Amino acid sequence: MSLVNFTNFDFDQLFAMSDDTNPLMMLIWILPIFFFVFYGQRIQLYVTSGEIKKGIKKLDGFRSESRDELINYVNKNLKPVDDPTAKINRFIDYFTIMPVEMDPNGIVDKVQHIVRSREDYTREHVRSLSPQMSDIELSKVQTLLEIASSLQMIYKIINHMYLTAKKQNNYPLILPLQMILPFIMEQSEAMKEAIPVFKKGQPVGDGIGPMVVGKMMLENQKETIAFQTSLVKSEFEGRKLFLVKADGPGSTVGRPADGLEKIVSENKIDAIIMIDAALKMEGEDSATVARGFGAAIGGIGTEKFQIEAIATSKNIPVFSIVVKQSVKEAITLMTKEIADTADDVRGQVNEMIRENTTQGQSIVIIGVGNTGGVP
Repeated sequence: MSLVNFTNFDFDQLFAMSDDTNPLMMLIWILPIFFFVFYGQRIQLYVTSGEIKKGIKKLDGFRSESRDELINYVNKNLKPVDDPTAKINRFIDYFTIMPVEMDPNGIVDKVQHIVRSREDYTREHVRSLSPQMSDIELSKVQTLLEIASSLQMIYKIINHMYLTAKKQNNYPLILPLQMILPFIMEQSEAMKEAIPVFKKGQPVGDGIGPMVVGKMMLENQKETIAFQTSLVKSEFEGRKLFLVKADGPGSTVGRPADGLEKIVSENKIDAIIMIDAALKMEGEDSATVARGFGAAIGGIGTEKFQIEAIATSKNIPVFSIVVKQSVKEAITLMTKEIADTADDVRGQVNEMIRENTTQGQSIVIIGVGNTGGVP
């Protein structure tokens, strides 16, 4: 078999550097090198800019569509007293300034105070659009407002970074934007696709935790344990169960940490089991169920901190069961594969109770996630 010999290249011939070098060939080789040395970054900037501009145009479309859909929903379903457009435009542009972090002592309480103040303020102003609005409709509009506001903020930040880099012809500044844009687009598209799901009040992938606990609550009397949070007391093989989830079927995550705090203040708790959705890694299958230790709860971290502090102060072990899914699956209509894991997760909760507690003990089971469409 004849093979190409890579060892006997004539570099002088290849680069036309021999004695009989043609000056025209030298120019053909050297000029592009000088051109790319001085203008290479600018060419890369123009090429990259084209791709980023397409992404920004899409983001602009997403924010406009989400705003228009919100206004149409309010006008069509809630019969507002006045034209809601101006108010909704103001709500969408609202921002949150997080507290100073130079002295971290007490930072969680400060963050929690600001976030809850924002939620309370938004809730009251959404209600002012239509005073007869039910709590379920209110939670829907509040969620749609959060989506529209997030898409608006994402568009503004990405557009600002792009225009700043272009204004200064600064390729290194546009490079990180090019790298993060695919992730930003994936999340933005997921948020846009979540809008019709929340409008119809259907369950999303993130609702698998409340769905499992909701099934365990069936045929028992619910009571309110904290803001937008329900409690059911039940029994399982000689153990006392405290089942906690956000109120459904409105779109809310409730305040499970406040509920846990109240339960622990009145009862001796021997274990906490949390059920939540979790982001899957690339290569992992969706709807995979996994077990672990620690507080399984997302968000900005204040609820997680509060639950961990309660468990640590009372020396209560915290166990978790998660259902893996992508970002898109977590906030769009719950897939059949994820919904089908509910019975398996419930079986694993029972197994976990038998393995880690004895008869006569008490366990808190928290279904974490958005309870939209989950009664």
